[in-house]
Amino acid sequence: MPERLALAGLAAAPVAAAYPTLASATGLGLVCPLRAVTGVPCPLCGGTTAATHLAAGRLGEAAAANPLVPVLAVLTLAMAVVMVLRWRRRLPPARPLSPAAARALGVALVAAGAAAWTFQFTRFGLL
Repeated sequence: MPERLALAGLAAAPVAAAYPTLASATGLGLVCPLRAVTGVPCPLCGGTTAATHLAAGRLGEAAAANPLVPVLAVLTLAMAVVMVLRWRRRLPPARPLSPAAARALGVALVAAGAAAWTFQFTRFGLL
């Protein structure tokens, strides 16, 4: 599963780089459906903006839009390195997570989501 997520992240990089040009040429942009309907930002609000800033090398602006995106980018690059090392047989193949590791990962994901949502509520002045 981490390999598939890393491949999706790597595939998103050129899209993030091309997005500003496409959006300005077409006048179309992405809107957060939750925020558009309820006024409440989702934990990923600012993700597109952060990804385009990151693709342009503007780390500070990316982190200001959504700090989760640079973290995900670093994790994606780390997983890409692991994938290459597995492909070259320098690391053993992936194996399923133990139940304890799966629970710990779930707790970490919930904590990251809560932190991201707290950031968004603060950024939009809702806290």
